Amino acid sequence: MAEAYPPSVSDGSSSDNSEAGNWLQGDQDDGDDFSEQETVQVISLMDDKVFDDALAMVTYCKEKYGLDFLGVRDRLGLDFYGCIKLINLIRQKVHDGKPVKSDEIKESDLEDDSLLKPVLEDDALIVCLDDLPPAGAAAPRAQETKQKETPAVDELLQKNAQLQEELEKLSQQFSNYRLAVQQTLDQRWGDDDKPESSKARAAAPAPTTNETDETKDGSKPDSPPEATYYFESYAHNDIHETMLKDTIRTNAYRDFIYNNKAIFAGKTVLDIGCGTGILSMFAAKAGAAKVLAVDNSAIIDKARENVFNNGLDNIITCIRGKIEDVTLPVPTVDIIVSEWMGYCLLYEAMLPSVLYARDKYLKPDTGLLVPSHTSMWIAPVADEEYVTDNMSFWRDVYGFDMKAMQEGTYTNCRIDHMPDAAVAGSAQCFRMLDLHTCTKEDLVFNEKWSSTYTSKDKLDGFLVWFDTFFCESRQEQVEKQLTWRQWMDIKGKESVAFTTGPFDKETHWRQGLMLIDYSKQPKGSGEKVKEGAKLEGEIAYAIPEGHHRGLNIKVTWGLEGETEDKKQSQMWLCH
Repeated sequence: MAEAYPPSVSDGSSSDNSEAGNWLQGDQDDGDDFSEQETVQVISLMDDKVFDDALAMVTYCKEKYGLDFLGVRDRLGLDFYGCIKLINLIRQKVHDGKPVKSDEIKESDLEDDSLLKPVLEDDALIVCLDDLPPAGAAAPRAQETKQKETPAVDELLQKNAQLQEELEKLSQQFSNYRLAVQQTLDQRWGDDDKPESSKARAAAPAPTTNETDETKDGSKPDSPPEATYYFESYAHNDIHETMLKDTIRTNAYRDFIYNNKAIFAGKTVLDIGCGTGILSMFAAKAGAAKVLAVDNSAIIDKARENVFNNGLDNIITCIRGKIEDVTLPVPTVDIIVSEWMGYCLLYEAMLPSVLYARDKYLKPDTGLLVPSHTSMWIAPVADEEYVTDNMSFWRDVYGFDMKAMQEGTYTNCRIDHMPDAAVAGSAQCFRMLDLHTCTKEDLVFNEKWSSTYTSKDKLDGFLVWFDTFFCESRQEQVEKQLTWRQWMDIKGKESVAFTTGPFDKETHWRQGLMLIDYSKQPKGSGEKVKEGAKLEGEIAYAIPEGHHRGLNIKVTWGLEGETEDKKQSQMWLCH
């Protein structure tokens, strides 16, 4: 076969060693080592003074600043969550330079559930709430000296057991607190469609908490059944595991982001269709100042956990919803990163959502799209063994004709990774998309293509795939007929691009295989394409009526110089 699309070396993979974050520091499994854990450091509510216990801190605040934390707690009858809100209210007022007076704090000041989100990261006072005297009890003064006597061994063991029980209680209490925060934020920023919830969202400040889901949407609204199926398909782990294990895909994004930390440092990044949050976390690790992760499926809960557990919740804000429907907490972003590509590139119609966000949020002239360009390729296919195994098989199954089982096999675009030996002619790029300039209208088209047939076997169909390029500036261009490998050879070793084609390692996109149904073609047409023949024709992409996330691909082909009435054509549905 022709070497028009050169093979490449295989791509190695590497893992991302992200640090994990936990609500409670330390190994809770090693109970016997409890006495060796670090001393808790409680930061004052009113200044930056640090204390070894919560009681000493609240006593200090009362004596020096007149802030009676326990008095306010008892006066308002606050429970555990109420105390958390009170802590965050006081810390926020102190942070904003506003006065804090015990007798002026009212119950209505603590109604806002956003106060459940800690103002001070890893606030030890919240962990130590149970160390404070219960309501109604007189608060003893903090101990100013430590006992010098060495307690007996049995007393130490008893104390250790008590501390273990308290630690388990705190762990459970914090699990409940964590769940309460998640449920509250879900309701506040999009999971609750009740009218009063919408009113609260309208009056609330821009979202600053974690929400997630998948956004692969055009400007046309989904019909209810299609919307439900589409977004629910991204709610389960399996599809995300498949994508993450696609090292060609994931390594490309990681390598571009990590190799270009100067581009991401201090920038605001928008991740559309963030899924598990992997691209958002890459951007945060590369130095982005703020990352907005937008998604619209139930994977949101897992993404929120991933962001928090890796200690990146102070950088990444996860927002649930379609990008067309949500309101971002910033007017513009510096970078849009998205893995929007579908089968045959445009299946699932997510690119229109990226273009919508580009036009609405990306800074003009300087804003960067990641990736920046994609090219689409077509080549003829001849693979008699594949056709026999997948098509002819049904005509003789243990002596029975089961042609009914072939329904759709010639009308649907099959997604498969074909061996390079099956490619029966030179490949041609029929469409290049510059994501900084292309429009939604550019995604429906009819393009010419040509190829030199190199096989001695019958033409069985056509293969479609795409290449993806990551440019470092929006001014950089990619020549249409360059393969990803040729472009990287020109750019140098730090450049990043990948292919979904048959000449390289398989990706989860594989290729779109369109087999010719010769029973619907003119008689003898299967024999007219010979080795060395020049093929020419057109390929058209269109959106099926009533299924705007689907894709119709129509190919017209014939020998060079043939009139249009002599050429053949067939349409396949990608779904």
